[in-house]
Amino acid sequence: MSFKILNNHQTIPVASIPQIKYSLFFDLINTAFDDRPERHCVMYFGFRENNKIRLICCIADDTQQNIMVSSTVVEADSVLNSLSAKNLAFEKFEREIHENFGIGFIDHPWLKPVRYPENRAEKSQTIQNYPFFNVDSEELHEVGVGPVHAGIIEPGHFRFVCNGEQILHLEIQLGYQHRGIEQLFLDKKKPIQLITLAESIAGDSVVGHASAFTYLWESLSGTNPSRQTDYSRTIAQEIERIAVHTGDLSALCTDIAYQLGSSVFGRLRTPIINFFQEWCGNRLAKGLIRTGYEPFPFTKELAGRLTSILDAFEPDFIEMNGELASLPSSLSRFERTGTVKRDQLLSIGTVGMSARMDDLKRDIRMSHPYGLYPELNHEPIVKHHGDVYSRVQIRKEEVLQSISYIRRLLKEIPAAETVQDNNPGLQPDSFAISLTEGWRGEICHAAITDGNGNLTIYKVKDASFHNWLAVALSVRNNEISDFPVSNKSFDLSYCGHDL
Repeated sequence: MSFKILNNHQTIPVASIPQIKYSLFFDLINTAFDDRPERHCVMYFGFRENNKIRLICCIADDTQQNIMVSSTVVEADSVLNSLSAKNLAFEKFEREIHENFGIGFIDHPWLKPVRYPENRAEKSQTIQNYPFFNVDSEELHEVGVGPVHAGIIEPGHFRFVCNGEQILHLEIQLGYQHRGIEQLFLDKKKPIQLITLAESIAGDSVVGHASAFTYLWESLSGTNPSRQTDYSRTIAQEIERIAVHTGDLSALCTDIAYQLGSSVFGRLRTPIINFFQEWCGNRLAKGLIRTGYEPFPFTKELAGRLTSILDAFEPDFIEMNGELASLPSSLSRFERTGTVKRDQLLSIGTVGMSARMDDLKRDIRMSHPYGLYPELNHEPIVKHHGDVYSRVQIRKEEVLQSISYIRRLLKEIPAAETVQDNNPGLQPDSFAISLTEGWRGEICHAAITDGNGNLTIYKVKDASFHNWLAVALSVRNNEISDFPVSNKSFDLSYCGHDL
């Protein structure tokens, strides 16, 4: 056995992570996944160490509720056997390692760049020359969308290969922003700067990423969050889930020209995000979550206000969903559109809602619980058809589930504590990993410190990193006019992917 076993939000010495030859590492990782759908890779990354490259792989076991970690050291110019050849879920991890360090992978299905960061190994590879899949046919044609999304003004390019109106293939290329988020985590030294970075990874997942960072930082510093802190973070994550799911239902109605649904769901989202404004002064919850202390303790007055908002929200939300589900015109656009089946989802390593849409139960709140989720005994919402309608149903049911969780939590509000942020130092020569369940799925932050307790490696993974390939698969053999509704039903992040 060459894995180190740890739990979510746990810190261990870097030296305790096994370091084995790549041939043994390759066999170990492949064997770990044999007929084990409850396991998936949450992080696989490399970093420079003594003029070589150390690769660390972290595998979550959802049944055992632990994380298995192992590593290997290779030369910078190595050409390695590809894990993706047997387990496609590694394809983007290996592409990132190839892009960052120039390591080659034998039998990788398509070893092309992921993000084109400024510090990439091969500067001659530019996004202008991205090697899209091409077809040479008089019967087929290509359709390009982007590179700037017309709705959210985020950069991304979609290249379709079509036979008439039918989509045969879609390739998605992101990587335009070059924000350098992970390097900024090393450049900035003050906790307030770092939490501000975490809040800025993806604007629709402020709570999810900020929570992942704070749990990681608290683990590395040897501090435990108070019950009040866990309470606020748990409520905030479920409010964020309600807000974004409701907004996405509005957008889906817009895509099928159902104006009533678009207007009502849009109206319902507003008081939810406005509650964050009342709570912490920002509608996206920026400033709410901090390391080691609670800047805006949740009070009985806030509980009363949130209860009244949910009381007004819930009946209208239920009624509007009933109307949407009873319309033949909406069902004809949602059902059997954008379908991805369980075997495909398992193969490409999807997480969160994109996994749960066809009987793949992946939810960090259940499998690697944190905050107050153990007390809630969370049970994921799972559907069985993998189409747009399954993703619509998940949104509806998760909103109602989140409301029920919040109502339970509001029955007993922890007393405010006078814990102050004393900025404790981080444990030296340590590795830590943090998983949270954002509204779109699993968020993972990992970090390594040096002998002085300074961050030397910081890795971020949004659920979108796993799930963009599912969007490409979902539109195959669909008409191109169905792409907007299928894409929006996933609602993946451009900036959360393009770090």
